[in-house]
Amino acid sequence: MVQRSLLYCPGDEREMMRKAVDSGADAVIFDLEDAVAPAARDEARQAVRETIDTLGNTTPSISVRINPVNRDGLQDVDAVIRDSESLPDSVVLPKVDCAETVATLTSRLTDVGAASVDVIPLIETATGLVSVEEIAAAPGVVAIAYGDQDYTADIGATVTDEKTESLYARQRVVTAAGAAGVDALDTVYTDINNTGGLREQTETVIDFGFDGKLAIHLDQVDVINDAFTPDPDEVEWAEKVIAGQKHASEAESGVFTVEGQMIDPPLVDRARTILDRADAAGVR
Repeated sequence: MVQRSLLYCPGDEREMMRKAVDSGADAVIFDLEDAVAPAARDEARQAVRETIDTLGNTTPSISVRINPVNRDGLQDVDAVIRDSESLPDSVVLPKVDCAETVATLTSRLTDVGAASVDVIPLIETATGLVSVEEIAAAPGVVAIAYGDQDYTADIGATVTDEKTESLYARQRVVTAAGAAGVDALDTVYTDINNTGGLREQTETVIDFGFDGKLAIHLDQVDVINDAFTPDPDEVEWAEKVIAGQKHASEAESGVFTVEGQMIDPPLVDRARTILDRADAAGVR
């Protein structure tokens, strides 16, 4: 499933969660971590569980961001997922430092009858980045997400408008995701009113190879989705590549050209990605 935009929503705001589901985001993340005060956590767990139970089959993918496993995360799983009528599609796991942390979560998911629920680890620390290849390849992981604010604070980086301090981390996350065959998701953009800046940053991380971007406000969803939507020329090229690949396969030929360009397997993969994004955007 293509997940261009993944919208965070506070887990203790029932009406906001319902609005998030109708926002046009490809995925909605009901947040039990940063967006919820500790005193409101029990109420938020109940609200998230009841909201998921009432949703049924929804267009966006539904995820829950729990707390770190060493800080009430497993209790979040027990409260929201154990013996639940409906399951979320995935769990976002923050502050992941090693593959063993993912294994702890997947084991608990199995224990509560939710082995089918996927895991999206958040890379937010230097230790997590050093271990990102093993984390991305851990069983149950379908995507890894980069969390810029916590990561730059952890390493003591000076945050700049150009985000050069995050370049290495972003590229390593994308590389690890590619090696593991999972999606790479970029961090949130915190300047809610700066849609131009959001568009520019999204286009940059698309060039890096990210598959989607996290959002923190309803107004960011359309900007992110639009940035990930291929233009007509890209779609036309991709369709020609896939058609050419099919013809070459039927003719038992290993090579073919499109518009004078030699096409190899990496370009076929790129064409499939373009068409998947076009389908998700409804422009094909």
